Amino acid sequence: MLKPGKNYDEVYNSFKWDIPEYFNIGVDICDKWAHQRYRLALIYEDEKGQVEQYTFWDLKRLSNRLANGLKAHGIERGDRVGIMLPQSPEAGISHIALYKMGAIAIPLFTLFGTEALEYRLENSETRGIITDHRNLPKIMEIRDKLPNLQVVVLVRGQGREGVLEFENLVEKGSPRFEPVRTKADDPAFISYTSGTTGPPKGAFHAHRTLLGHLPGIQFPHNFFPKEDDLFWTPADWAWMGGFMDVLFPSWHFGTPVVAHRAKKFDPEEAFYLIAKYGIKNAFMPPTALKMMRQVKDPRSRHDYAMRTIGSGGEALGEELLDWGKEVMGLTINEFYGQTEVNLVLGNCSEIMEIRPGSMGKPIPGHQVEVVNESGMPVPPGTVGEIGTKRPDPVMCIEYWKNREATEEKFVNDWWLSGDLAKKDEDGYFWFVGRKDDLITSAGYRIGPAEIEDCLLKHPSIGMVAVVGSPDELRTEVVKAFIIPKPEATPGPELEEDIKKFVKVRLAAHEYPREIEFVTELPMTTTGKIIRKELKRLEIERKSGV
Repeated sequence: MLKPGKNYDEVYNSFKWDIPEYFNIGVDICDKWAHQRYRLALIYEDEKGQVEQYTFWDLKRLSNRLANGLKAHGIERGDRVGIMLPQSPEAGISHIALYKMGAIAIPLFTLFGTEALEYRLENSETRGIITDHRNLPKIMEIRDKLPNLQVVVLVRGQGREGVLEFENLVEKGSPRFEPVRTKADDPAFISYTSGTTGPPKGAFHAHRTLLGHLPGIQFPHNFFPKEDDLFWTPADWAWMGGFMDVLFPSWHFGTPVVAHRAKKFDPEEAFYLIAKYGIKNAFMPPTALKMMRQVKDPRSRHDYAMRTIGSGGEALGEELLDWGKEVMGLTINEFYGQTEVNLVLGNCSEIMEIRPGSMGKPIPGHQVEVVNESGMPVPPGTVGEIGTKRPDPVMCIEYWKNREATEEKFVNDWWLSGDLAKKDEDGYFWFVGRKDDLITSAGYRIGPAEIEDCLLKHPSIGMVAVVGSPDELRTEVVKAFIIPKPEATPGPELEEDIKKFVKVRLAAHEYPREIEFVTELPMTTTGKIIRKELKRLEIERKSGV
């Protein structure tokens, strides 16, 4: 448990891990609270506005019934079972049931197509999958290619031959189930990376990873939980940012969660939801915040009073921080983590100065440094790779079925993130970019994050991505792909104004020599801009491919 203190150093230095030998996520986030019969766990609003509420007692009985039902159909300890569901009671119940069975959950995005699904299900040798009517056709299309897939469960829909109904399993299953006694180091789930730098890899995580996440939730949410806290995120629960940054930690502390995810993120609806339920805490990906920033005068229509917003996945920048103070009435705490080693850097406005653009400092419990290729920490101001030292309870066990890739991530005892950063004299970390996003222009090494931050301050720019574009003279030049705001008029005049805007604010070698106005940007299902895809297009264009 992270304890409040007077300042960052006091909080960081006083923290100590307490990882028991035996620990089970399902028991921890559900069963331990179920004796409080009326303790609220979940508020669920579906796409039609219908609302359901669940207590921890409800979740325990339902997950026990599901566990018995799955067991009756051959799912055993160690079996991999996919969960391909939107934010919903069934998604949470499925996770709880699988962990209590000692099975291994495979969170899967509902936006995945058949190729993405087939790769993950084949790679993980998944034995079962729980999904809904929207995604069942995808599963059935590839089922013959997946010999290990024996059990398909459909949620809130009518089954067919070879497909079980979730409701029937729950109805017939006994409400009594004895959870498997798992060790903290026993495997719990496989979360696949985005796959932007090669085939997706399965980060194989242990039950202890929940305990490893807790300081990374409490810190950027100003010592969560506090009285009346209520958590929500628009992030899919198949992403670490959804189930490990919000759902599981909230339930660990007995704090309720709001579940609602529309087909497409609507920023006006986000304000409505926050006001309707009195949501106090949210994890908001930067893309969602940028969209909410474009909503004009939300307080004239929505009465909200949030306590904390945490954000990570892309650099926020000064513009969004200023918007957070003005419109949301709080300081957005930026944090940093990855699928494999999550929530290891962050900000906590309650005990430290927030420096716009910084990812913050190491979260208590984690040893994080900027290191060189030899795994040695570099001096302040020097660009290097973000490394996290093992052992660390939040760190994945390994990449599933890929020991070689796991070993390549370590230099000495440092897990190398692939992200470049520099640390200032006061210990704040500053994101520079992915190693493969780095721009080399006329001998300069340029990270895209700072330029994007600067560009977002321009009054005509809604969203932007910066990459290196091939150039015979300079090796690469800075190119900006810009989605203009609705009221802006793209053209040579705006292009020149943008270039001047950056020149006077950054350095002469950092302004975008090339600008392309676009209507959309390629993004991962987690809302991160895929700069690699933009760079590939540039290389193809200039090489005449």
